[in-house]
Amino acid sequence: MQIKASEISRIIKDQIAGYKSGIDLKETGTVISVGDGIARVYGVENCQAMELLEFPGKIMGLALNLEQDNVGVAVMGDVRNIKEGDIVRRTGRIAEVPVGPELEGRVVDGIGQPIDGKGPLNAKLTRKMEVIAPGVIARKSVHEPCYTGYKAVDAMTPVGRGQRELVIGDRQIGKTALCVDAIIAQKGTGVHCVYVATGQKKSTVALVVEALRKHGAMEYTTVVAACASDPAPMQYVSAMTGCAMAEYFRDNGQHSLIVYDDLSKQAVAYRELSLLLRRPPGREAYPGDIFFNHSRLLERAAKLSDALGAGSMTALPIIETQAGDVSAFIPTNVISITDGQVFLEPSLFFAGVRPAINVGISVSRVGGAAQVKAMKQVAGTLRLDLAQYRELAAFAGFGSDLDAATQAKLTRGERLVEILKQPQYQPLPMEKQVTIIFAGTKGFLDELPVNLLANYEQELYGYIEMNEPAIFAELREKQAISPELEQKIRATLKTFGSTFKTANGLN
Repeated sequence: MQIKASEISRIIKDQIAGYKSGIDLKETGTVISVGDGIARVYGVENCQAMELLEFPGKIMGLALNLEQDNVGVAVMGDVRNIKEGDIVRRTGRIAEVPVGPELEGRVVDGIGQPIDGKGPLNAKLTRKMEVIAPGVIARKSVHEPCYTGYKAVDAMTPVGRGQRELVIGDRQIGKTALCVDAIIAQKGTGVHCVYVATGQKKSTVALVVEALRKHGAMEYTTVVAACASDPAPMQYVSAMTGCAMAEYFRDNGQHSLIVYDDLSKQAVAYRELSLLLRRPPGREAYPGDIFFNHSRLLERAAKLSDALGAGSMTALPIIETQAGDVSAFIPTNVISITDGQVFLEPSLFFAGVRPAINVGISVSRVGGAAQVKAMKQVAGTLRLDLAQYRELAAFAGFGSDLDAATQAKLTRGERLVEILKQPQYQPLPMEKQVTIIFAGTKGFLDELPVNLLANYEQELYGYIEMNEPAIFAELREKQAISPELEQKIRATLKTFGSTFKTANGLN
């Protein structure tokens, strides 16, 4: 078969006529303005919401506003390295972060890049930052305890695996301390932890990491740090980054615990982003979808059904209040999304009650479902006793004569408040909590001076471990107090009480 020269000429002409010069605007774009962490990009016509875009110098951006003639991009890096006219390329990837066991023991930034100087992560898997939370059918009711190690929390506002328990209060009264101790309490339980520090000082984050390392908790914990000096977009996505990392374990039939420290600062970062993107402001200048933003984040905490592996992801979001105002916009939003709250009060904190938990406002909407039988047996009357004590203590302050029953309630309440105090970095296992609460609620401490109760508690644990280890062993194994075990505990407390009184010259 012969091809004529005229035919070859025609084919070449057709190809030249069909050739389009210039840049393909569907896959690339041009920066038309940049500043305050936001870049406006012309082009990238096929760009999707939450897609990663690449700027010169490997700086990544997140497409947030898809407008008629440009795309509003949140820059995940130093905007000073980007200028007008720079070429922007689509990656085709919806924002995703590395996940997996390789991240445990590491400190990463808001988009999952290592910042601890220990080299690359070598993570084999990535996961989208934003995914739809499991539906009702995919879930199972919360029924297993997730111990925080704090007597006041585990007895009165228990947290279950798959629950969302808000930690709320003013600044500097122990919110982070409570959550860090909850992470330390997971040691040996197989629970994988993620600590998200949003808008915190770098020095504060360094102290938390050091505390976790010192107590052997860093080996099962990932720290996501988007500090106060990081751009607002990094602070905004850090919570979703940490959530994706914790979800990996949930979806693989394991258990995870995530601490968001704190969502107030994440909301402020999102407000800054939204205003710079020209989204309309709402109450307190927050964007209208700030509630949706927090709800779709916290809804991802779940206890999955047996068919899906029975994994769980427990969330402890932190919210900072101003002068105890829980009726402000962000606190009320997050209270309505979560399954209860632990409210920390400055007046209690400065009075030396630490953790400074206000028993009246704190609540767990999961309640007894997240407690083992032994804890229910001893903690049943605890909240009522404390509430009566608070009421009577306020009344007794007037100095009127009190009858014997009122005196007894005041004596009991005073000692219960004292045994619920707990030093930082000393979370207690369930069996020790049950034992000391049993001693308090059954009246074994009523005759002891309040100032000796801390010593009494420490010596009691040592005495039981040395002389009656079967008590702790049975509580751990059966998680319930049988009549026989109750008799044994009572006899042990009586014997130890006599010894303790003699040693301290109280007889």
